[in-house]
Amino acid sequence: MGFFLLALILFWMKTYIIYITEFDLGVNNLMQQFLLFINPLSSGLIILGFALLFKGKRFGITLLIIDSLLTLFMYANIVFYREFNSFITIQTLMQTENAGSIGKSFLGLAEWHDLLYALDLVILGVLYFKRKADWSPARFNFKKPATVMAAGVLALAINLGLAHIDRPQLLERVFDNNYIVKYLGLPNFAALNTVQAVEVNAKRSMASSEDIMEVESYTDKKYAEPNDKYFGKAKGKNIIKIHLESFQSFLIDYKLNGEEVTPFLNSLVHDGSKNFTYFDNFFHQTGQGKTADAELLMDNSLYGTPQGAAFVTKGTNTYQALPAILGQRQNYTSAVFHGDEGSFWNRDNVYKQFGIDRFYDDAYYDMSEDKVINYGLKDKPFFKQSMPMLKDLAKEDGPFYAHMMTLTHHYSFVLDEGEESIEPANTGDGTVDRYFQTARYLDEALKQFFKDLKEKGLYEDSVIMIYGDHYGISENHNKAMSEITGEEITPLKNANLQRVPYLIRVPGMEGQGTNHKFSGQVDVMPTMLHLLGINAKDYIQFGTDMFSKEHKGFVPFRNGSFMTKDYSYVDGQFYDNKTGEVIEEPTEKMKERKEQVSYELSLNDEVLHGDLLRFHEPNKKWEPVDPNDYQYGKSNKKNNANNNNDNNENNNGNNS
Repeated sequence: MGFFLLALILFWMKTYIIYITEFDLGVNNLMQQFLLFINPLSSGLIILGFALLFKGKRFGITLLIIDSLLTLFMYANIVFYREFNSFITIQTLMQTENAGSIGKSFLGLAEWHDLLYALDLVILGVLYFKRKADWSPARFNFKKPATVMAAGVLALAINLGLAHIDRPQLLERVFDNNYIVKYLGLPNFAALNTVQAVEVNAKRSMASSEDIMEVESYTDKKYAEPNDKYFGKAKGKNIIKIHLESFQSFLIDYKLNGEEVTPFLNSLVHDGSKNFTYFDNFFHQTGQGKTADAELLMDNSLYGTPQGAAFVTKGTNTYQALPAILGQRQNYTSAVFHGDEGSFWNRDNVYKQFGIDRFYDDAYYDMSEDKVINYGLKDKPFFKQSMPMLKDLAKEDGPFYAHMMTLTHHYSFVLDEGEESIEPANTGDGTVDRYFQTARYLDEALKQFFKDLKEKGLYEDSVIMIYGDHYGISENHNKAMSEITGEEITPLKNANLQRVPYLIRVPGMEGQGTNHKFSGQVDVMPTMLHLLGINAKDYIQFGTDMFSKEHKGFVPFRNGSFMTKDYSYVDGQFYDNKTGEVIEEPTEKMKERKEQVSYELSLNDEVLHGDLLRFHEPNKKWEPVDPNDYQYGKSNKKNNANNNNDNNENNNGNNS
């Protein structure tokens, strides 16, 4: 029992140290600090207590194995959190296709002090092998393991009771994994997540057509009428949607050492002819799915799931996505261009559910070593090699909808030697310092792409949409970011840093310059539908038209926080946007908005978990998408890639 108690104490202390040093869990008061300290106890008693069922030396070996597995589980979450600022879930474990690409970043995420997290195992191992000869071969009396595990259950019950005092409905409204880990601990979070995954599968099998009615009622009430001035202005125009990887809005007009980081994007934002409208209070609303969540939001006006990525866990769901709507209503041909593996984030399957006609993945590009870095094809050769394929789309009978996805400005923000055209920052944090160099590279690639679009005759008659998909600098780099911004990164400041660019140009429609409306990625689809002359009310959408006079100016985040023009709700606190101070006594209107956000997110989750869109019939004629109608040339695409590369040979002179 002495060996068991030592293992328990070491596990308890190690876990607590990890919580306070590796994770930013937003501990705001003494109760939360106390819960953070005690929550490893319950899981330690229950999980390590299982070893007490074995006798003699087998008990010691079993305890070491269980403790090692717990340590491996904790460390996997540490590394995952360093990049994604979240925790591993059943849903993310299902994303096996991502492991290869994410693994490229892991070496850069390891720290020398990580070795200390195995120190307790070394101590226990030495003690076991030195003293195992003295151990009795007898089995513990059954009362001992039963008492230990019962004590663990009691500790968990007390822990949960205290947590509900500080955070009512903790388990009923799981919008933020950080809250669960803060209050209950990582092992208990993993157990809860497993139960939720089983429940979600059950929900789909039990869902019926009646379940969609509540969602329809809510979205009908939230709907914003189109602005007559802009309705239908983009009808019949090509659409080129440009995805800026990990690009945050603070880069716009930012000068590093007196030099603009993104001069070309800045020129679009400040275009004197007002070609573009720039939304400077536009936020990403992604969760664990990051880029995949952004795609879901932009093309479906649906939020991602609380855990994992809907692209993976809900990849076979029924969707009524923008590409399918445009194809059925206005004869658009849709395509996605992405210089990475087609299976990443399950895209080669989910795009079929969206009704996307063509998917140009890495097999269609020249992926020579000098043209690839980090997560895939560099942005400059990506845009260059995409031009012939864009020209092919333009030959189709009808307009096209093209989604161009850049990659170079992705963690860990690296370039090959000689490709940097701006000096790094000097914060001492390599991630933050390099962030500006890859942002400049992306800006230069975008400038060349615009030039090529104009030379090929694809610019003038095309809607150009530019957006950032999610943050690039996580909260783990707040110290360095405080040097960049010149101010402390408070929870409110961090929420404000979740702004990403959104620019749009519609041929024949004068841009508005800078539009200050608060909006997010969920609002893009209804905005685009109205610009194309299609009433967004015909479909289930949680966003509203950003050009509408009735646009709803609150922006929910996936974790239940939200932003408005005057006040914000972040990590359980209301803030005054002007003063940055906590609002100690929020108004009833603020409380009602908080409840609305929670309700909207819960309805969204019902749609995804229950696959409810299979029961929804749009007001206009609609043919449900059959994924079997879409083939991305898996058997022939290598040949197609070679053909495309032959066609691109003359265009690759400036690819490096």
